[in-house]
Amino acid sequence: MRGATTEEDPHMKFIHIIAGLLALTSGAVALYAAKGSTVHRKSGMIFVIAMLVLTSSAVVMAAFLRPNRVNVIAGVLTFYLVSTALLTVRRPVEQSRGLVTGFMLLALTGSAYAFALGFEGLHSADGSVDGLPPQPLFMFGVVGLLGGLLDARMLWARSIQGAHRLARHLWRMSFAMWIATLSFFLGQARFFPAPIRQSGVLAIPVVLVLLVMLYWLVRVLLKRRSPATLPMRSGEAAPR
Repeated sequence: MRGATTEEDPHMKFIHIIAGLLALTSGAVALYAAKGSTVHRKSGMIFVIAMLVLTSSAVVMAAFLRPNRVNVIAGVLTFYLVSTALLTVRRPVEQSRGLVTGFMLLALTGSAYAFALGFEGLHSADGSVDGLPPQPLFMFGVVGLLGGLLDARMLWARSIQGAHRLARHLWRMSFAMWIATLSFFLGQARFFPAPIRQSGVLAIPVVLVLLVMLYWLVRVLLKRRSPATLPMRSGEAAPR
């Protein structure tokens, strides 16, 4: 399998790297731009496209070029988060029931597989899964399970409005940004000079994205009536 696709690997890796850099840049702009502004909407869409390319290329590489089941799970569930976050602000529930149902099943299946791999790693001889620690698998398992259950709840209610709609968009898009930031700054730490690695500065962007996500969640869910929690028109961007 590897030998048959080795020649394509550099091209796929190049696409993956460019998409990752574009996702980090546009995601940072969307995260800090005025919510609902033109800059926010345009940078948000660039982030979505870049993340879909990034996660798709990651899954292809991890499944066929350099097999790694942990990266497959990470790519699939991050793709799920971005896709469902976009659907939340683009289509009403009744118009997206089929897609949401499909993504819900994908999330629940990915969650079950992540937990299974995690326990496999804990009981393996070297305590790893394909050379990686199993702990991230449990995180992805929880995220997939939570996302799938929230999808089921929304489908049962047949609608989602106001602050809950914005919160659904917010945490999924922001958590995807957090995963990308974590993967770049800490997952690829070996490519940074030793003084930078040892200083701990690489953890700052990772913590910052998480704090900004929590800030917006609290603001959206606790503020009773503000422009950030007003119902959105179809196709209107939400704050992130």
